[in-house]
Amino acid sequence: MANVVVVGSQWGDEGKGKIVDWLSERADIVVRFQGGHNAGHTLVVDGVSYKLSLLPSGIVRPGKLSVIGNGVVFDPHALVAEIERLGEQGVTVTPDNLRIADNVPLILSLHRDLDALRETAKTGTKIGTTRRGIGPAYEDKVGRRAIRLNDLSNPDGLRRKIDGLLDHHNALRRGYGEPEISADAIHDELISVAPHVLPYMDRVWNLLAEARKGGKRILFEGAQGALLDIDHGTYPFVTSSNTVAGQAAAGSGIGPSAINYVLGITKAYTTRVGEGPFPAELHDETGNRLGERGREFGTVTGRKRRCGWFDAVLVRQTVKTSGIDGIALTKLDVLDGFDELKVCVGYRLDGKEIDYLPAAQEEQARLEPIYESLEGWHDSTESARTWNDLPAQAVKYVRHIEELIDAPVALLSTSPSRDDTILVLDPFRD
Repeated sequence: MANVVVVGSQWGDEGKGKIVDWLSERADIVVRFQGGHNAGHTLVVDGVSYKLSLLPSGIVRPGKLSVIGNGVVFDPHALVAEIERLGEQGVTVTPDNLRIADNVPLILSLHRDLDALRETAKTGTKIGTTRRGIGPAYEDKVGRRAIRLNDLSNPDGLRRKIDGLLDHHNALRRGYGEPEISADAIHDELISVAPHVLPYMDRVWNLLAEARKGGKRILFEGAQGALLDIDHGTYPFVTSSNTVAGQAAAGSGIGPSAINYVLGITKAYTTRVGEGPFPAELHDETGNRLGERGREFGTVTGRKRRCGWFDAVLVRQTVKTSGIDGIALTKLDVLDGFDELKVCVGYRLDGKEIDYLPAAQEEQARLEPIYESLEGWHDSTESARTWNDLPAQAVKYVRHIEELIDAPVALLSTSPSRDDTILVLDPFRD
């Protein structure tokens, strides 16, 4: 049985929630392998919208096991709140349908505080984070001082680890002129939530190994997008984890040979939230039109997304860094009604034409897009479910994108509804 990794091929917000939900019906297990509760997914199932931040998209599907892997940074209070919200919509979350890696690092209140202090400081680079403590939690993981889920089951050892963590954080807080945090406050914060999250704890690496042995289909769900990858994205305006497909293995405790297909979720135009370079960004009425038609506001933050034309250079690069086998092209219907469409096919950097995104921050800021113009279409693509339902120019647009990014379209999404999907190739079967 095939195991599939789903990643965003741009800066996130490509519509992964719908596609993962669509694929989860074919999977037995859905795994989150990186990121935190800053990753928003909106699912529309039988006319009901579910907004998820931390839980895998499979949680709304009966009979599916959802897994939070060790590559995630885990806010236990955010999980409790999300489970309560889903409960109000009739979705029951128990250890029967959710497991969490015992070695997952925790996000604490002090991480959120530090995130906010940095974003409001008068000096330093403003990344435009969601201020949910994601970056500081990853820093503590790499710094080998993180509190992990399994630590909550050992209260005596927990106190010692809290002291070590505060040696670092209180020094930072003094530097910002903020009062120190007491060990008792952090201890109480963790002990109060421990009974609510420890029942979900498991050895995820072993769980997945047994599932593979039993022929189960596993869907690995990434958060954010590959261009926010800490190594391969628009550094430093990136997230604090690896978001490319290779992280699925390290972030869940499986070997890379377990990955059979990589699906890149790709929006038919380009959006970005927060700071950082965006070569094809539009600051005009066309950009506003894309944002309004596409309802481009963050699921988690509500922030307005920056909009621009499709950038084939960026997606082609992501196809290579994530080993993408095929893409799921989303929001094609947003382009309905344009007389002319443009696609970024290259950049000018200081007068020289290049066909890649340079690694240097200063060079990224100086990029000028090179566009190709294509004829638009006026017939609607919304809710199309076969190629024959699409206008001829829309089909030409899709085929041209395939050529530019050197990857085929496996799925084509024409509305937020999961059923409005044109299947070209089933990643679990073909």
